[in-house]
Amino acid sequence: MRVLVVEDDVTLAAGLIEGLAREGFQVDHLDSAEPAEGALGLTAYDLSIVDIGLPGMDGLELIRRVRRRGLLTPILILTARDGLDDRVQGLDIGADDYLLKPFLLPELLARLRALVRRSRAAASLSLRVGDLALDVHAHRATLGAEALELTGREWSILEQLALAVPRVVAKQKLADSLSQWDKEITPNAVEIYVSRLRGKLAGSRVSIRTVRGIGYRLEAEGGDGPGQ
Repeated sequence: MRVLVVEDDVTLAAGLIEGLAREGFQVDHLDSAEPAEGALGLTAYDLSIVDIGLPGMDGLELIRRVRRRGLLTPILILTARDGLDDRVQGLDIGADDYLLKPFLLPELLARLRALVRRSRAAASLSLRVGDLALDVHAHRATLGAEALELTGREWSILEQLALAVPRVVAKQKLADSLSQWDKEITPNAVEIYVSRLRGKLAGSRVSIRTVRGIGYRLEAEGGDGPGQ
């Protein structure tokens, strides 16, 4: 999952980036709201963590502008302001949750996981495509009766393909979802991950089809789609 952290406290931001990365998040960081507004409009983030007390435009105005543009990225407010009015205003203008500073990382991670679950209609479901089953919440995949061993990036690609069935997922969208600004994943790298996934799916009722010039589609013999 890809997350944007908007936080001007360098020490806190570094700790967030390290903690989130250990949990498998791809993290981008900005220290002010103005560039964050553009980033949220251009990049398909799974969620964003926004500090209220930012230099220049504050976090509340950033959230207000993002929601006016119709962007639905889940947003968690991270703030030292413990007044009820600030929290109510943040939720009213479109934030999905808030957490007061100082905080403990396990609570932040739990809240982020809850936001992602709520933002994905299928996140609490067990997806099934042919003889492939994915437990999205537990990040667990099985092929028939056997557990499927996947790297973090292989899981991310397979999850996105399964959630999209029967639609095609653009190769560039897959690349963007895996990238960080300082570690860009190219479409060619996506091809490598897809090739590895095809090897792990070999001999099953599931395949990844290339749609030339667009991306990939996950298919099953008999046309099975995702379900519970």
